Amino acid sequence: MRVAVLGAGAIGAYVGAALHRGGTDVHLIARGAHLEAIRERGVQVLSPRGDFVAHTNATDDPSEVGPVDAVFLGLKANSYASCGPLITPLLHENTTIIAAQNGIPWWYFHRLAGPYEGRRIESVDPGGAVTETLPLDRAVGCVVYCSTEVEGPGVIRHLEGTRFSIGEPDGSASARTLAFSEAMIAGGLKCPVESDIREDIWIKLLGNAAFNPISALSRATMVEIASHSGTRATIRLMMEETLEIAAGVGCRPDISVDKRIDGARRVGEHKTSMLQDLERDKPLELDVILAALIELADLTGTPAVTLRAVHAVTDLLATKVGAEPVLQSEPTAAT
Repeated sequence: MRVAVLGAGAIGAYVGAALHRGGTDVHLIARGAHLEAIRERGVQVLSPRGDFVAHTNATDDPSEVGPVDAVFLGLKANSYASCGPLITPLLHENTTIIAAQNGIPWWYFHRLAGPYEGRRIESVDPGGAVTETLPLDRAVGCVVYCSTEVEGPGVIRHLEGTRFSIGEPDGSASARTLAFSEAMIAGGLKCPVESDIREDIWIKLLGNAAFNPISALSRATMVEIASHSGTRATIRLMMEETLEIAAGVGCRPDISVDKRIDGARRVGEHKTSMLQDLERDKPLELDVILAALIELADLTGTPAVTLRAVHAVTDLLATKVGAEPVLQSEPTAAT
């Protein structure tokens, strides 16, 4: 199997290193000092599960790689619409795109039986720009339960978690998902093929939609937010409203809000990806996390009072953050 990792940041480089260790032909698309370090010394993974080095292929020019069987998309979702020049050289007729993104994906209503089947979510896929770049039939969902950080150029610190749940939009156990799952497992990762990947999306979104914006507004870590009575109460309201919206589009995740909050609290003094982006003057990943929730709340007639208020304030904060880079990869995947 031939795999390209587009956006080889904290999560992408970790996945690429694991796949390489399992025998997959991996090509990392990175840039700058990070790329040079990988070329010279390989991807150095520091992990409580054991350190290792993966000497993978690495480049900043996807045309040097050419078509692959699967592209693991490690970019931030707000880079998807503009990544066409980067991903096009990697595609052949049957290339799969495995999108490891936070929030609501552009393919969410693709092949989802029900009243909203085929509907486009404007905040996620404005004017269909993402679908044009990343065709729906190529898409496989991926929900990341893994926390990593770029400790230095070419150095990835794995903090916790190894699960990357994947799934087809129609819920089938396809040959392409099974093949990718096998490659991930060979590399030492967990990669279950889920019959309902949307349930995983909502469970992950419970944390992203609540902790990420509150952390950006308060500059607080996850344990601080979960331990403070006022912010814990706010988080609880946001999660309850998120579950109401999920039910409105036909998904009812079996998850306790208190259990979700306590799980995040146990992560400790960790900064969410949104807070890290804010501190680095990078665009905040609001569209797929909060704006999409508000759009779905409007679609389903859900009040979502707290989510709307937090989104309004965080959206104002986002206007003060710097311009988006061409290739912005995920800094971490906590919450």
